[in-house]
Amino acid sequence: MEEVRVRRRIVLVPVPAQGHVTPIMQLGKALYSKGFSITVVLTQFNRVSSSKYFSDFHFLTIPGSLTESDLKNLGPYMFLVKLNQICEGSFKQCIGQLLDEQGNDIACVVYDEYMYFSQAAVKEFQLPSVLFSTTSATAFVCRSVLASVNAESFLIDMEDPEVSDKVFPGLYPLRYKDLPTSAFGPLESVLKVYSETVNIRTASAVIINSTSCLESSSLKWLQRELQVPVYPIGPLHIAASAPSSLLEEDRSCIEWLNKQKLGSVIYISLGSLALMETKDVLEMAWGLSNSNQPFLWVIRPGSIPASEWIESLPEEFSRLVSERGYIVKWAPQMEVLRHPAVGGFWSHCGWNSTLESIGEGVPMICRPYTGDQKVNARYLERVWRIGVQLEGELDKGTVERAVVRLIVDEEGAEMRKRAIDLKEKLEASVRNGGSSCSSSLEDFVNSLKMKNSM
Repeated sequence: MEEVRVRRRIVLVPVPAQGHVTPIMQLGKALYSKGFSITVVLTQFNRVSSSKYFSDFHFLTIPGSLTESDLKNLGPYMFLVKLNQICEGSFKQCIGQLLDEQGNDIACVVYDEYMYFSQAAVKEFQLPSVLFSTTSATAFVCRSVLASVNAESFLIDMEDPEVSDKVFPGLYPLRYKDLPTSAFGPLESVLKVYSETVNIRTASAVIINSTSCLESSSLKWLQRELQVPVYPIGPLHIAASAPSSLLEEDRSCIEWLNKQKLGSVIYISLGSLALMETKDVLEMAWGLSNSNQPFLWVIRPGSIPASEWIESLPEEFSRLVSERGYIVKWAPQMEVLRHPAVGGFWSHCGWNSTLESIGEGVPMICRPYTGDQKVNARYLERVWRIGVQLEGELDKGTVERAVVRLIVDEEGAEMRKRAIDLKEKLEASVRNGGSSCSSSLEDFVNSLKMKNSM
């Protein structure tokens, strides 16, 4: 009788937010393809549905965790702080239950760096653990540096216009104002959270959703400073595509794109957290309309204060959009970016969106909102040279010029060539024998097999 091969289990612990859920679920798909069982431990907020893409995964929910109303009351950073405080004990119970029911089959716990409560359980049960960073390697380096600065003196530097425009020592080309401070909490609180996220504790390795062709120097810095293996297993959306949107996607925009000219459309999406002032929305609408280029605009419900969606905007807005634009509440972003009609992406420059845009060879207009988005925007403009960054107050003239530069002018054509070159390098890195697939994913899987055979 043929022996049935038992899969070792990997436990994933994602942050309950779109930008964090997407890459960790992609990592789960990649590890499942390598022969592991996958258990995803979720909080009660922003739970991932067990769709057809994850029907082979096992899902657990941490009891008594925070809800959407807690997020609104606390704000993102204090929400994370409190989540880590209240989940430590209940996560231990989840792991204990898993071990009782499934036997001692947990090969590893992979936890998002912001879910550092996981370390208490892995220490108690003596389980191998790995920290997973959903941001760029460069943003991780920045958080490591910021975790050791004096909050008071750093805040003084940030508020001095002459200093904030200067390059931060050792982090060229990042300026003080490009460092990943947050719009969601006071600097001192943010730096405390950073000190937790970069503290790897007993983790035996770090996984970064990146690749050496984008961030070789930052990856080398992390390898040297962290003194544990650093695996750049990315871009995960290429290596293991796994749709995991927490918001309903409006696919009607694909039909609209089908009617547009090749490379003519500017796609605008500012992510799942950014907020927009009404005056900025109107300046964007004027500038987009005046550029004479068609545009597909994602405006997330609740992203405009005091408005459910766009009903509070003046009639002028609807007129400007109706001439050459199309608005949806959420879009199937990967499908949009690979559509031949799309010539540019106006983004908040979250790391997932940045990787997805580079992965499709689409240059970007960069309007970062908070955190690591500022790091990514600076790299897009100054290092990879495939982006135009919009800084300061938005006005229709600036918007119009940025769209024309990207979609119409020769400068945009040059950016597109560089973006396509980077796309080819990314695709090569995830093929068998490439740096992300061979040297990182395979090495990580082999390291788990070695640990579990000892």
